[in-house]
Amino acid sequence: MGVGLSLLWKAPEVNPTTGKARSIPVLNPVDMHGRVFAFSWLGLMLSFWAWYTFPPLLTVTIKQDLHLSTAQIANSNILSLCAALFLRFAAGPLCDQFGPRRVYATLMLLGCLTVGLAPLVNNITGLYISRSFIGVLGATFVPCQVWCTVFFDKNVVGTANALAGGWGTAGVGIAYLVMPAVFDSLVSRQRMSESQAWRVTFVAPLLCLAVCALGMLLLCPDAPAGSRQAGVRRVQDIAGANGPHGVSVAGARGVMTGGAPPDEERGISSDEDAHASCQKHRAPAWRDIGTAVRLSFKDALPVVLSLQTVFHVATYSCSAGGELAVSAVLASYFKANYSSLGQTEASHLASISGFLNFAARPLGGAVADVLYNWFGRKLWLKKAWITCCGVTAGALLIAIGRVNPSEQKGQSVGTMVGLVSVAAMFLEAGSGANFALVPHVHPSANGIVSGLTGGCGNLGGIVFATVFRFTSGGAGYCTAFSVIGAVQIALNLAVSGIAPLPPGQ
Repeated sequence: MGVGLSLLWKAPEVNPTTGKARSIPVLNPVDMHGRVFAFSWLGLMLSFWAWYTFPPLLTVTIKQDLHLSTAQIANSNILSLCAALFLRFAAGPLCDQFGPRRVYATLMLLGCLTVGLAPLVNNITGLYISRSFIGVLGATFVPCQVWCTVFFDKNVVGTANALAGGWGTAGVGIAYLVMPAVFDSLVSRQRMSESQAWRVTFVAPLLCLAVCALGMLLLCPDAPAGSRQAGVRRVQDIAGANGPHGVSVAGARGVMTGGAPPDEERGISSDEDAHASCQKHRAPAWRDIGTAVRLSFKDALPVVLSLQTVFHVATYSCSAGGELAVSAVLASYFKANYSSLGQTEASHLASISGFLNFAARPLGGAVADVLYNWFGRKLWLKKAWITCCGVTAGALLIAIGRVNPSEQKGQSVGTMVGLVSVAAMFLEAGSGANFALVPHVHPSANGIVSGLTGGCGNLGGIVFATVFRFTSGGAGYCTAFSVIGAVQIALNLAVSGIAPLPPGQ
């Protein structure tokens, strides 16, 4: 127990081939790997807080100030997700090209500009434009996950990605908790008008974003070797030492020495290497390198079109997409079904779903890693866990739609909070489990796979937000929940038979 806990602050054991850490020094920001991990989740948390600055106050204050309809608010939710969609697709290849740290910090600094201009909004057109540009912050998820993948080895990368992603996306909960509280304080203590106060609240996330982005640029490297190019050269040097065909199987998989399991010392890790060892011809050398490399269009296209990428695109669009769309309407849903709730109370209840990311998403990744490490290093188990989370989340969303707790039915708000919270846990666990498997798939094109997966999370959010928008004019929440749940179950089952790794890897 003591040894396990000490890994939280001790400098981690490092893979000699890739420089990746084999433990996560969560409490050691002095260590390079611990510092990168800290900035990974903190940057994402602040970005998601800033991305969701509008929804908590749109429920009542901004809606009344700008004279908005429910349908117009739903339209703005869709536009916010659209901007992040395109940037997430672009962010993955940009991470492979320039390094995840630079892409991450650049997106955050661009987000500072858009958040800083948000107080100038005074009509529906301005709201649409502002929320579209603030959506740039939603793309930070991709460099966050790529950065963690670059720094943490396969035995812990699922947990590292899930922790960073989970703690980061909990920024949605912070937005729902902090924004109404700051607004109430400005109105009651500073005697500001409501129209002034909601605009001033944007200063808080703006300052935090700027400080974090600058710290990221000044205090952290792109890769364990210092730069992405140096990391690639390091692995390619080892590849050259292993012969003309590229990296040896052991080197390619980032073998663990010393206390590693016997199979891993021999370079065999179940689904991945057992299949590869049966191949008569080696795959192209770039596929064997456990570090992202710059690929030509010819090499990248099979990655984009592979069934494994399709699996992650489909399942992540359900889990993350469902979470994004539901988070955007939760406060309004609580307010619609329980009219006695004020804006602040409804936002506080909605924040519970966001804060569950602190535990649920990391749990999804940790369970995936446990299944992988304890039961024969079989990637099918990680994939089955993703499907299980997706189907369960879909069933729970249908349950929310069918039960639809409300004051009119005499049901307590606790019933709704309970149903929404359990559904949110499985949505978030599914997202964490997804990025526990992504690093195994096309490891040398991790940015491309991560970008496509993350981008389609936003695509799913747009589709589901559109369902909310066009169901009873944006107010038919119960029907929308049922439709979204049915889509999630169908899509997860449809791709459940796809193998976790492509042939020949």
